[in-house]
Amino acid sequence: MTNRHNEDGFTLVEVLVTLVIIGLLTTFVVLNVLPAQGKAQVQKVRGDITAFETALELYRLDNFSYPTEQEGLEALVASGVIKKMSLDPWGNPYEYRNPGERSAVDIFSLGADGEPGGEDQNADIGNWQ
Repeated sequence: MTNRHNEDGFTLVEVLVTLVIIGLLTTFVVLNVLPAQGKAQVQKVRGDITAFETALELYRLDNFSYPTEQEGLEALVASGVIKKMSLDPWGNPYEYRNPGERSAVDIFSLGADGEPGGEDQNADIGNWQ
């Protein structure tokens, strides 16, 4: 029978070095991924607005006019042009103006803050851009 004085396992230094490496990798990923998330949200809004524009044109062809501002985008669901109304990536409903201030009809998201105006992620994103 032999005594084992050297036991298998990790030393404290090895564990600390591993934790430092994981911390550095996490920092790198967070700094590179979070800005991309904001860009993806803006691209989703632009895609949704394009889909709403197409649906509004189909609605106009069937009904000879766009929905009124009171009917809103929900008229697209009621008429069967789209199946359901989606929210913007920040959980707010899309805004609709008829007549529009910048085009025949305005479709837009108020951005991350849900307030008119703003900059960067809080900026309004609409079909006039």
